[in-house]
Amino acid sequence: MTGPHIRKARWMWQSATGTEAEAIAVENEVGQDMATEVRRQLQLDPEPAAKKLLDQISNRLTPCIANKLRRFSFETIKKGEPNAFALPGGYIFVTRAMLELCQWNEDEMAFILSHEMAHIIRGHVMERIISNSAIPIASKAVPITGLFAGWLRKVGTKFLESAYSQDMESDADILGIRLVAAGGYDLKASIRLLSRLGELNQASGESKLSIYFSSHPSIRLRINNIKLNEQST
Repeated sequence: MTGPHIRKARWMWQSATGTEAEAIAVENEVGQDMATEVRRQLQLDPEPAAKKLLDQISNRLTPCIANKLRRFSFETIKKGEPNAFALPGGYIFVTRAMLELCQWNEDEMAFILSHEMAHIIRGHVMERIISNSAIPIASKAVPITGLFAGWLRKVGTKFLESAYSQDMESDADILGIRLVAAGGYDLKASIRLLSRLGELNQASGESKLSIYFSSHPSIRLRINNIKLNEQST
């Protein structure tokens, strides 16, 4: 499924030879294609309170993004364990279980969403997709509409839950904390959330962190990194 010879998707061609606006526009096209497939495979949560909470956070975090070409949208999935994942172009999905894990606290959810936004801004999302998929696109002449949705249909949405590298996760934490601070949220909420997860894990004697949290760097390391960056914000 992987290899350097297949990393010629149209967005990469645009990134190398086109403008930043063109590259982001193609990235958005890829994300829109994949988001349609996610909605087909997973049931969205119609709960108005969930939409309201995500909209409130979006209205505070999105204006803090330096690159105004970036756009973000947030949607809730009804079922599943605590999880969140990002697609190219700014499409971010979170499960209802994640909202419940954060106790519907806006400051804690802002940390989760800003972390996913950071993955998109840093280019981690497209890098992971392209480096792990056999999508036979050789030039800008090949249309990408439907291509990524078809690929996602084959590999399944579980791919979206797989881990980034530890360096990418730490990078997303650092930028995420800066976004949280810029949005006026409580920086200590992220530490509070991670500490609570650590306590739950110790009390149970087994992992309760779900795929999403267990694939990240250790909780102690994440808290230390957040504290260090909290002092510099």
